[in-house]
Amino acid sequence: MKRIYLDHIACTPLRSEVLEAMLPYLQDRFGNAQSLHQEGQQAAQALEEAREKVAELIGAQPAEIYFTSSGSEANNFAIKGLALAQKDKGRHLIVSAIEHQSVLHSAKFLERLGFEVTQVPVDRFGQVDPEDVRKAIRRDTVVVSIMLANSEVGTIEPIKDIAQICQEKDIPLHTDAVAAAGNIPIDVKELGVDALSLAGHQFYGPKGAAALYVKRGTRILPLIDGGIQEGGRRAGTEDVAAIVGLGKAAEIARREMAVWAENLRPLRDYLLQEMPRRIPHVIVTGHPENRLPYHASFCVEFIEGEAMLLNLDLKGFAASSGSACTSRALKASHVLLAMGLDHATAQGSIVFSLINGLSREDIDLLLEVFPPIVDRLRKMSPLYTQFLEGKKS
Repeated sequence: MKRIYLDHIACTPLRSEVLEAMLPYLQDRFGNAQSLHQEGQQAAQALEEAREKVAELIGAQPAEIYFTSSGSEANNFAIKGLALAQKDKGRHLIVSAIEHQSVLHSAKFLERLGFEVTQVPVDRFGQVDPEDVRKAIRRDTVVVSIMLANSEVGTIEPIKDIAQICQEKDIPLHTDAVAAAGNIPIDVKELGVDALSLAGHQFYGPKGAAALYVKRGTRILPLIDGGIQEGGRRAGTEDVAAIVGLGKAAEIARREMAVWAENLRPLRDYLLQEMPRRIPHVIVTGHPENRLPYHASFCVEFIEGEAMLLNLDLKGFAASSGSACTSRALKASHVLLAMGLDHATAQGSIVFSLINGLSREDIDLLLEVFPPIVDRLRKMSPLYTQFLEGKKS
């Protein structure tokens, strides 16, 4: 059976060029980058070359890039590090209601240390109003964190406008760009952010390789203590092979992301248009225009996302029902609830996130296979039965 992978937001496949770049550092070039001998210096040079490539991807300086093991670690590093470095100035944070759990849980951790957290709302498209951020700012606000793009609904946020507000108030702004970096153009200077998280597995790089950009001069405390690695801001022996892979993936993404978007956007738009036409009671989620080029998301009423995913998997399709960090929890998405959807509708979330190499024929096959799955599941759904009975009466 042919497998069609539609779960970009969970992970992208590793590019062959990336694997090729990594292999020497898994075999012969095994040195510790902190060692002074030749093997160590060879590894150290590879790290710095990767740092330059990641910096170039987002318009940063190499010295502003700190490697981490994941986007979640980068988010934890940013939220906790920025807040704790400025606790003498104030103990108030602002985040949006649709942030990734690594941001929301970091904020909750800080609440236990005496910080206060304000969650700003989003509209029905999942977009933050910059004026809501302005209104939430207090004299003791020390960090604002608003994601650049949401992986569950694909909406791109107005970060540049939010950054201008934060700059006026002299408040550091962090953005979780894990779903966006390597897929849409990013220039940290143009955006005006002080910190930005990214992860290689979202742009055809390895899992376990990510980075946090921290603008030069921004105060931040380490998340992991105990070593001099990463300028003393992130202790631990570096995973040289993974970081080299991240650098190579960043180099490729910088060169090819415009072509990726050009190829995927028509397929995304076709899917967004056709799915509600072919299946009744389907809601498109996310912003109709300001969304990631590879992202199509829906809520299918009267049935649950898990059942749809399992049935699609049996037919050869890999998709998701929200963030990979929460999809196994079988709870209604906090993102969809924040957008105003009720629990029952939010349970029917399904996300088709496209990767390079997909064709119109692949999408047509999905549109052929998926409606019968929905029809079969609805026939077993008490909610659908109630809906039909209500229409008769």
